Amino acid sequence: MDFNTLTILFLKFLADIVGNWGLAIIVLTLIIRFALWPANVSQQKSMKKMQLIQPKIKLIQERYKSNPEMMQKKMMEFWKENNVNPMAGCLPMLIQLPIFILLYSALMSPQFITEAGNADFLFVKRLDATIRSNAGLSNDGQFQVDKYTRLQSAKTAKVYLTTGEILDNVKIQNPQKAVIVQGSITPGETVDLKLIIDNLNLDYSTLNKVEKVDVNVSNPQTRETENVTFKKHGDILIAQMPTIEAAQTIHYDVIVLLVLFVATMILMQKVMMAQTNTQNQDPQQAAIQKSMTTVMPVMITVTFLFVPIPAGVLLYLVTSNIFQIVQTIIINKQFDKEHGVKTDNPSEAVIDVKAIEEK
Repeated sequence: MDFNTLTILFLKFLADIVGNWGLAIIVLTLIIRFALWPANVSQQKSMKKMQLIQPKIKLIQERYKSNPEMMQKKMMEFWKENNVNPMAGCLPMLIQLPIFILLYSALMSPQFITEAGNADFLFVKRLDATIRSNAGLSNDGQFQVDKYTRLQSAKTAKVYLTTGEILDNVKIQNPQKAVIVQGSITPGETVDLKLIIDNLNLDYSTLNKVEKVDVNVSNPQTRETENVTFKKHGDILIAQMPTIEAAQTIHYDVIVLLVLFVATMILMQKVMMAQTNTQNQDPQQAAIQKSMTTVMPVMITVTFLFVPIPAGVLLYLVTSNIFQIVQTIIINKQFDKEHGVKTDNPSEAVIDVKAIEEK
């Protein structure tokens, strides 16, 4: 069982509890973010300490600017002495990146399209929809296609034997290449399909008894799935399916989600900037950080306009951003309270680094 299947099964488990796939994605986000809470606490406190010790770092850089090796050595000693890890801020991001990729892969997979592709949540009509896609209707007995369409099968099939026996959940090996379009595709005309029988995970004696196979076939381009019956013809399995021309659709509900993502990301960065001790921060670093606050949302927005991001993934990102905003405020208020920072004007705070470590 691969990670996509495990992710979808866990989402289905959550959906059965909360009653909705969208809520299940939100609950999954909260589970992940609470699990990462200790790492984020460490990250934010490390960032605060880095700001507090910035003046001393500048002194070291100035004193040893003519000796880079000694400067690096003294910097390492200083960070170790004050228990500060400059790379600590990268850890939560590195952990979340594979989670994002996994969720993206799961929600783009044929399994999710089959299981919950038509699931809605609030104003979102389909959790698997992207901003611009060819929206096909699943299980209507026809495929929306263009001449470049590529089809793929589900990971299992129902196999009917000539003996009358029915085998459920027979594994299909290499499902992305198991279904082949025979000849060319002309939208509006019947398409001929071939299922490679050797991809059925059965022994040769059982393969010889196969009469027909029912399998869910997906068109990743239109996000639709149809149950197709392949009948044995000689040594191959063949089927025919009606087609219509794929009509491209703009999903404005997904655009609204993208806007919410950008808005929450900007707000998150403003909250993090507001908690920054700008007096102690290096001017060049402060300028870069301010520039990134403006540039990063634009870059990500442009990327998401061209990369097909499912609505469910955007829902995860929006929820994660909101969680990060609340978490940043809570952790920084706790830190300021513990170490005597005036929350009304943190830039005027003067804190002894040693005192921090004693606590």
